[in-house]
Amino acid sequence: MRKLRVLADVRGAASREAPAAPVGRSIRAKLLADGQHYDELVARAIAQARVSVWIATANLKTMMVEAPIGSRARARGKYVSFFETLGELAQRGIDVCILHASPPGPFLKRELTRLASKNRGVKMRRCPRVHLKMIAIDGKLLYLGSANLTGAGLGAKGDGRRNFEMGIVTDDESMLDAAQDKFDRIWRGRECAACGMRKQCDAPLDIAVASSRAATSRDPTSREKTKRTCRSPSERR
Repeated sequence: MRKLRVLADVRGAASREAPAAPVGRSIRAKLLADGQHYDELVARAIAQARVSVWIATANLKTMMVEAPIGSRARARGKYVSFFETLGELAQRGIDVCILHASPPGPFLKRELTRLASKNRGVKMRRCPRVHLKMIAIDGKLLYLGSANLTGAGLGAKGDGRRNFEMGIVTDDESMLDAAQDKFDRIWRGRECAACGMRKQCDAPLDIAVASSRAATSRDPTSREKTKRTCRSPSERR
């Protein structure tokens, strides 16, 4: 990764108070464009995740990716659903969370139904205000850019068909902490109380989270299954 000069006070980025005046500092970062999103994020970083994969996206669609290395499907040159890959990660105990704005389309809905048994460990929550595109892996690698969780966005489509996308990946701890904190606040519904669009929201996350906690407290067997939901990977670095 090369060093990139940024004008931001990332220490105050996640604070409710106005951040301090911007200060310049250097971070290690790498620029990704177009198909590099697939090579660097999908095929490498996410596939090799060991602790967590947190994804924030405004839009999400069906996406086909290469089958895992070493599998029979890979030997045959076959492609599988990216959500199937995420489901396999979740089954291995990796914390997979997807925060999205728009509901899944009909094709993805059918796919998620088909993969329900494998994907039961993939956690998904929806907030209509989410427009950030972010991927945090193991609390060690952060992507910020323009790409949504779609085949055209993350470079899974061929030349001439994928979107023109651009973003950066960094291992900077301050940026990771600020980005993960923002994700976590939205995920847990901590931004809901002051939301000016609450009346237009069909399922505020603070209510959903409270209902989930209440159900867990009534069912001791489910408490163990849900206690790891999106705990900050930065705590385990």
